[in-house]
Amino acid sequence: MSDKADKDDKPKGKGKMGLILVAVAMLVVGGGGAAGAMMFLGGGHSEGHEPKGPQLVRKGEVDPYAPPAGEGEEEGGGGHEEHGDGGDEYRTAYYTFKDEFTSNLKDSDALVQLALACSTRRDGRVLQWLAKHELAIRSNMLSVIADTHEDDMFTIKGKDKLQKRLTKTINDVLTKKEGYGGVDAVYFRTLIIQ
Repeated sequence: MSDKADKDDKPKGKGKMGLILVAVAMLVVGGGGAAGAMMFLGGGHSEGHEPKGPQLVRKGEVDPYAPPAGEGEEEGGGGHEEHGDGGDEYRTAYYTFKDEFTSNLKDSDALVQLALACSTRRDGRVLQWLAKHELAIRSNMLSVIADTHEDDMFTIKGKDKLQKRLTKTINDVLTKKEGYGGVDAVYFRTLIIQ
């Protein structure tokens, strides 16, 4: 009888090991399937995630963050816009600074008075942030203007350089305050040197 009992025990041992291997295999396959399903349905970190920060707005598209309409304008800021057939594929929105900038120039007795505006091709959040942080932006822009030589104000190259420095300054403030810049360029509305 002991021989018969030994033979019955051996197959049971193999059966348990096989059962364990099958269970482990099912866990591996099931876990891989679950991970794949999560990635397919958007649970994973793949290319399909929504990009951060303000997005470029194509001409003719609705800006979900457009500033509210002013008096006499349609909803969304200015009514229906007509765009040309050529040029940039993205629309450009402008922000005009409320007051003029007046500053001394570096190593000079001269004063400069500037009226400035800037542009963005990104959604209306950039315009909202410009208005929200105008005080901090103005302060930093005045420092940049005061660090400009008088000679630079008389050449196109010097003015271009100043515009690029001002653009960088605005984007630095917005990045510090909101995590994203978004201003493409600064423009002179008026420029007077005395």
